[in-house]
Amino acid sequence: MSKDFSRMEDSNRSINPSIHEVSDPARRLFVKGGMAAAVGGLFAGLAGCATPAEGGKSLLGFKGVPVSTADSIVVPEGYVAQVIAPWGDPVGLSGDLPKFKPDASNTAAEQEAQLGMHHDGIHYFPQDGSKNGLLVMNHEYVDDGLLHPDGMKTWSAAKVRKAQAAHGVSVLEVEQQDGQWRVVLPSPWARRITASTPMAVSGPAAGHALMKTAADTSGRRVLGTLNNCGSGITPWGTYLTCEENFIFYFKGPEQPSAHEARWGLRKGDPTGYRWHEHDERFDAGKHPNEPHRFGWVVEIDPLNPSSTPVKRTALGRAAHEGATVAVTRDGRAVVYSGEDARFEYIYKFVSRDRIQPGGARANAELLDHGTLYVARFDANGQGQWLPLLHGQGPLTAAKGFADQGEVLIKARQASDLLGATKMDRPEWIAVDQKRGEVYCTLTNNSNRGGERQPGTDAPNPRANNTMGHIIKWRESGDFHGERFVWNHFVLAGDPANARPEAKGNVRGDAFACPDGLWMDARGVLWVQTDMSTSAMGKGDLAGLGNNVMLAADPTTGEIRRFLSGPRGSEITGVTTTPDGRTMFVNIQHPGESPSERSDPANTKAVSSWPDGPAGGRPRSATVVVRRKDGGVVGA
Repeated sequence: MSKDFSRMEDSNRSINPSIHEVSDPARRLFVKGGMAAAVGGLFAGLAGCATPAEGGKSLLGFKGVPVSTADSIVVPEGYVAQVIAPWGDPVGLSGDLPKFKPDASNTAAEQEAQLGMHHDGIHYFPQDGSKNGLLVMNHEYVDDGLLHPDGMKTWSAAKVRKAQAAHGVSVLEVEQQDGQWRVVLPSPWARRITASTPMAVSGPAAGHALMKTAADTSGRRVLGTLNNCGSGITPWGTYLTCEENFIFYFKGPEQPSAHEARWGLRKGDPTGYRWHEHDERFDAGKHPNEPHRFGWVVEIDPLNPSSTPVKRTALGRAAHEGATVAVTRDGRAVVYSGEDARFEYIYKFVSRDRIQPGGARANAELLDHGTLYVARFDANGQGQWLPLLHGQGPLTAAKGFADQGEVLIKARQASDLLGATKMDRPEWIAVDQKRGEVYCTLTNNSNRGGERQPGTDAPNPRANNTMGHIIKWRESGDFHGERFVWNHFVLAGDPANARPEAKGNVRGDAFACPDGLWMDARGVLWVQTDMSTSAMGKGDLAGLGNNVMLAADPTTGEIRRFLSGPRGSEITGVTTTPDGRTMFVNIQHPGESPSERSDPANTKAVSSWPDGPAGGRPRSATVVVRRKDGGVVGA
């Protein structure tokens, strides 16, 4: 999700020391003319992790595309891009298939049977190999200036219902015919999951007193999922969707408690979405436990259209950016996730039990039992996973944690007390299962080193970090190890910048604000950027054009620009068919203005993608990328 840095949540006022406060000053990273030498000198001895190798054969077999400010998709020579599944197209539910109305006059009921707004995380589940399958994708948030004919000029319960219907997840059946991909209509697999869809709650926080409301006295049934950002898949064939900036939907109480303030609720904050005016559960002053019911990883079985999505509380409550699954040698699941907010944390969950054959039914409770950890990155290139377990260390009733359920609901406060490392907005995480390496994007943090803010440290080495970086680590023994060694994979930046902290050390094409991250079957690391529309084309970002997707070779360290998006868009979410010959990439909020909300009287002020000048308004959509010769994408 593109964000105005000045309004980005920053609620970590914990007194746990940053690494720079407790480490040897001689080992800190300082910016003096260039970052590459500093990083290389400090972390050259990172045992077991691949380092850039001169002369190595690159995994990247395409010519990088140039910086672009065009209102179009740009792909390398020899590639073609096809648009499918834009916001508002019918999902293919049985019965009515409402068409998109360019003037935004579709009703809430019609939106419930249409693709949601602002596509994000995505995955392809094969049905007939690489020719037919299910695309499952997130819809993160809405732009009310595009969603309604007059935007928010008038406000009503119908508009709230339509906005809620445009959130959530879509399940689509897609197929390839004569070299083109299409959405299958109708399809028995098609499904919309929205901010009003009933969800089950499982794990240690299910039924907890802090999860109960007047409408749900059991604390086990929640209506909806929202702000669904990154995603993940499980080895047993389910989809994990992540609730990120859920707090922005709630009106705060008149006197927020310390707990509520730690999660970003502010005094009487009316929220930009205004749902509370017609849906009382989003008024935290009246329903203080309702926010506790969001911020979870939700598991969905796309192969069972009648199944109920489940909020897996054992994975912890956070502004989850994604949920990436690794498998240990003894067959347990490890779920990594970052929390996308300034000075927040990186987590992993290790399942107690082993993955069983038999798909989703055989593993229905696997993510309900295990241990949640938070990361501490030490200045010497090592680190520790700290368990969030009730009764251990400070996580006791005397410190405000009555039981394990409360530890998970208050995962931020628990991590504060354990001394976890405050990071620069952890975003997506990618796992190299073969090498045992894990990568995480840290998109930016312009508050780093600011007045009354944490200063720089070894894992977050740049003050006013407008450019972001990617960190990687390898755990001792296996993915369930509690110790790890870490390094920076790359410090994003543009060498043309005058400010040393914004130059970076990219070996290849310059970029900023890494966000989406995914590793394909060949070991190529795909990096997607999210420069805020309020900052694009200005200051440190002046020379970088539109947001892009890049491909990185983890062995050589080379990075090439593969795709550039239309104006005002973010590139987010990527997946391929099993044969690697078709890639699906999501384009989010094309045409977004610097205010991040469109003017309903001039919806195409920034972009008219993908429908062009004849279209009514810009629409998020999925882009299918293929090589003209039918080869593997990126090779």
